[in-house]
Amino acid sequence: MVTVIYSDRFLDHQTGGWHSESPARLEAIVSALKATPWANQLQWCKPTPIAERDPLPWVQQCHIPDYIDFVKRRANQPGITMLDPDTAVSDYEVLLLAVNAWLDGVDQVLGNHSPFAFVAARPPGHHAERDHAMGFCLFGNAAIAAHYALTLPTISRVGILDWDVHHGNGTQHLVETNPAIAYCSLHQSPAYPGTGRASDQGDFNNVCNIPLPPGSAIADYRVPFEQQVLPFLQRFKPDLLIVSAGYDATQADPLAGMNLQPQDYGWFTQMILSLERPIVFGLEGGYDLAALSASVVATIGACLGHDSE
Repeated sequence: MVTVIYSDRFLDHQTGGWHSESPARLEAIVSALKATPWANQLQWCKPTPIAERDPLPWVQQCHIPDYIDFVKRRANQPGITMLDPDTAVSDYEVLLLAVNAWLDGVDQVLGNHSPFAFVAARPPGHHAERDHAMGFCLFGNAAIAAHYALTLPTISRVGILDWDVHHGNGTQHLVETNPAIAYCSLHQSPAYPGTGRASDQGDFNNVCNIPLPPGSAIADYRVPFEQQVLPFLQRFKPDLLIVSAGYDATQADPLAGMNLQPQDYGWFTQMILSLERPIVFGLEGGYDLAALSASVVATIGACLGHDSE
């Protein structure tokens, strides 16, 4: 069983008809998952309403008050507001509900509901810095979830694996000073946002960046995955693994230049299953709808023991 955390409210994060980070992304994922032959092995859950759990204290663990207030003010203006040329905000409550969804993912996998959870929420978060939005991202969902998990009695170390095609600058900056959190990223380089050098290792050797050249395919990912990603996480021995699950390294994706195929994410998932840890997958990038939805199906299918077609 895999828990999928989703709400139609996430469709209300409006970015404008021209924007790649659109509600259609979630619609494609939900439709594809419900059409799988193993759909009955999915447990669909709605995120905890913000009236029942205020996620703001957890957001404040990663973002400064002035920035949070700025986002709230801009989100409460009529229509869609651009915080930078790429990043839109239109509904503050949706941002908080997305944070709750990531926190729920942690609760699900640690509460013996299922060993794996997939958070189908938007907006994404791994580019969000402590004091500003960027790259479609407003709040650092993965980092917030990691800090939250460390407050739970069974968790003393959290690993974050970021396989989005872009380096998660925000996530790295929000966790690299905490020895109880490790961050590992495979990403295209050169590419936006220009961060993620292999020499960046964090304050406690808790960061592992693996830049890969444009045009990389699964054959180019296999060796670093086996010889760097897995050993790094195995040495760290996390009690929980959070995956910033971006799917924009597919050949079809319009915003990057890699050559992965959707089924390759099934292989990624099989590799990290060897860690034998509860895993929370949270949606980051991925902008070709067919490749995105097929990649999510491959990820969740691997958790359930189904081979990618």
